[in-house]
Amino acid sequence: MRRWSNVSNAYKIPKVLPTTVVGSYPKFPEAKKALKLYEKGEISEEEFEQLIKEAIRKAVEDQIEAGIDIISDGEQRREDMEVYFAERLEGFVVGNNPEDWVRIFDNVHYRKPIVVGKIAWKGPMTLTDWKYATEFSQGRPVKAIITGPYTMADWAFDNYYGDKRELIIDLAKALQKELKILYEAGARFLQVDEPALSTHPYKDDIEIAKEALSIVFSGMEDAKKIVHICHGRVEKLFPDILDYPVDQFDLEFVNNNFKLLEAIKEYDYASSGKELGYGVIDIHSKKVETKDFIKNAIYRVLEIMPPEKVYVKPDCGLKILGDRDIAFKKMKVMVEATKEVRKELGYDES
Repeated sequence: MRRWSNVSNAYKIPKVLPTTVVGSYPKFPEAKKALKLYEKGEISEEEFEQLIKEAIRKAVEDQIEAGIDIISDGEQRREDMEVYFAERLEGFVVGNNPEDWVRIFDNVHYRKPIVVGKIAWKGPMTLTDWKYATEFSQGRPVKAIITGPYTMADWAFDNYYGDKRELIIDLAKALQKELKILYEAGARFLQVDEPALSTHPYKDDIEIAKEALSIVFSGMEDAKKIVHICHGRVEKLFPDILDYPVDQFDLEFVNNNFKLLEAIKEYDYASSGKELGYGVIDIHSKKVETKDFIKNAIYRVLEIMPPEKVYVKPDCGLKILGDRDIAFKKMKVMVEATKEVRKELGYDES
């Protein structure tokens, strides 16, 4: 068993090519057990929290042992990125009948929420788990991660608003309250996941999402503001998204065979001043990448971007792998390859 004791000293993030994760991690048995038994009413709230906390501890310890610089809580409590928030926001209902399940891709399904009233924030949804993760982080920063307003709206049935923009803006106002409470607790890496945006790369949608992000990140100017976009035709979002009110775009590259690098180069991404979360790990394959594969991938992006603006990470959340050992091995080789590149570039790791 991997065990670590927390230390209070702040972790020193590398000045170039820091490593991170997108968010989710394969579910640990403790989390699966907790979610199943709690739904049936067979364990108490206290027992549930203890099991979830143990799962978060293990997710954090895996990331630390792999050498990840900026970590996450592993999203062990979340059923998925849409339903989790819909069940905790005012205005949604989520069914549990067979007809409520909708296919996303492959054999991945989710319970599609329905908007039945005005969206509103009811109280903290992710704060407890972010705090749990910081208990075991050894001073490493823990990302605060939420699903974005555009994706929340796009992945739900709207039976109330009848106006896409109005729904998205109300979601943005509610989610701003969630992100703000994380910020006030000390979170300084704030990530909003917007995978649905790349499936609607149209001017109006891009502008609505921009307006929504301005609301979500308002009042948190000194935090690192990150938006994660994956799936779909991300390249079609360029160059319009380059003026988004964020510090970093977290994007996937392996899954599109690094074709997205063409857009990064064509639209002179480096001149935008934005950082780039650069995916070098394929989360759709259980084959562990070689060190050479990752190093070559990093050197490709360094032809376009300065190393101090690049964050090395998997394409997307590691949860989809469904295998802790494979996820760990992928993270570990990613870190080892990145360290070698830093050394070869002449940056001191001490």
